[in-house]
Amino acid sequence: MTAPASSNDPLHGVTLERLLTELVEQFGWAELSQHVNIRCFQFDPNLKSSLVFLRKTPWARTKVEQLYVRWKRSL
Repeated sequence: MTAPASSNDPLHGVTLERLLTELVEQFGWAELSQHVNIRCFQFDPNLKSSLVFLRKTPWARTKVEQLYVRWKRSL
């Protein structure tokens, strides 16, 4: 029996909620909105509404995921 192959995907096993929480802890909402220019990060930002928006908006989710991957690779 062989062990399952590890994924090369840096987002493997990372939920959108965890990803966004880590980005907010690292950058804060203000800086995050400079990296990803979307209204839900700029005006009255909160985790719940941002998650709803990102789940419904593929282009925005992609930008946030790309920022997360770049940040994690720079560590």
